[in-house]
Amino acid sequence: MKRKYSPLLLVFFVFNITFSQELVLKKGTIIDSIVVQDSIQESFSLYLPLKFENKGSWPILFVFDTQGKGKQALAMFREVAEKENYILAASNDISDTIPVSKNVLITGRMISKVNAILPLNKNQIYTAGFGSGGRLANLMPIFFKNIEGVISCGASLANIELLTSKNPFHFVGIVGKEDFNYANLLAHEKVLNRLKFPNNLLVFDGGSEWPSRQYLQKGLRLFKLSAIAKGYAPKDSAYVVNAYNQDLALIRQLKKDKKLLLADRAITEMLSVYRVHRNMDSLKNEGKKLRKDKLYRSLKRNESAAFFKEELLREDYNYYLGQDLDLYNYNNLGWWNYQMTEVNRFIYGDSESEQQMGKRLHSFLNALIEDNIEIIKSEKPVDDEALILLSMLKTITEPRNYDYYLSVISLSSKYEDYGTALFYLEEAFKKGYKSKENLDALAHTALLRISPEYNKLMEKYLSSARYEIIDE
Repeated sequence: MKRKYSPLLLVFFVFNITFSQELVLKKGTIIDSIVVQDSIQESFSLYLPLKFENKGSWPILFVFDTQGKGKQALAMFREVAEKENYILAASNDISDTIPVSKNVLITGRMISKVNAILPLNKNQIYTAGFGSGGRLANLMPIFFKNIEGVISCGASLANIELLTSKNPFHFVGIVGKEDFNYANLLAHEKVLNRLKFPNNLLVFDGGSEWPSRQYLQKGLRLFKLSAIAKGYAPKDSAYVVNAYNQDLALIRQLKKDKKLLLADRAITEMLSVYRVHRNMDSLKNEGKKLRKDKLYRSLKRNESAAFFKEELLREDYNYYLGQDLDLYNYNNLGWWNYQMTEVNRFIYGDSESEQQMGKRLHSFLNALIEDNIEIIKSEKPVDDEALILLSMLKTITEPRNYDYYLSVISLSSKYEDYGTALFYLEEAFKKGYKSKENLDALAHTALLRISPEYNKLMEKYLSSARYEIIDE
């Protein structure tokens, strides 16, 4: 059956000295490319739930995507926003390639526009994002004092030093246990508790990925429960009871699946959320009973041991990478190769805690190297030798990402180190690389591509030598 949308929802007239503009907004569909100001080339995407009316006051979630893909960012929250009756908005001009100050100005203009055309609840303005978008989202309450809370998916706090107890906001972190940000968020949870920030950390089985709709909805639900408790939203006992029962059902399922550490965390979060709404004695007793369980204690010991080991290894990675870059220490590549062997041993081992730790370490290593690559590329002049070393490291930590083999081949050829270029060319071929077109277009490789050695490799792995091979 074809879905019916409300035809014409709102017509607003925006006047200035020279023109008037009619803005038509529909409910139940994502509206893309709404212009912020005619004098500025900025736009945003908007979603209004089907129950929306142009009266009263409505909660809103501003979603941040650092690729400027506002419509796609809203699509992740659309279903849960409909269930929880939230307005959604996202800028199409936010980017991680421009200064934070510029992103703040873009956000400010978008917020002002949305506030001018929609009846917002000034006490229920929230931000959200995933990864770099999440980090940007949790910076916004520092610049805009009326932002009440943040949903930060797979992203730790961007700048702890800027937090102040004079301007607290509700922080909801959502993270997978295999995401290296998990350890960071656990540490930041303690900081937020010390500063008396309302905060919740929702943890799921998974890595650096968008959480399921269930967890996104829970984030929005946490905001509404808090708003009800503070008097920012009307009291709704049926909503509280329904939310409580859903959260309790999740705990029951986690216990049934033997996910006792996740169940324990879920109980802790429930106690902090619902204590202002109802008596929690029975749930407290359930938590106490769970923590006496032998399996729980064993899992907790294993997780604590894994976290301790992970912290030491992360410190080692940070230290030795800095040392190697300072000295251009190619001789240490063998050590890094051994570290990846150890990480893989954790990932494919028998202990679930060590498996998760191994995956966190793997993603941490990749992020650490990639961050350094971005730093090197942003400096003038660019340190090519450091880039070569970092690209070599990436072929160890991410052996199926051929971009880094090509980077080594190109930069080595630039300095006429053809032995290194040929070695990494063959390594790429061994891993399954097959794009002759990309090789032909690779910068600095003109002389390399006419060499007999290069053409022998092309014939061996691609059956397509560019030039005739003459054996002497």
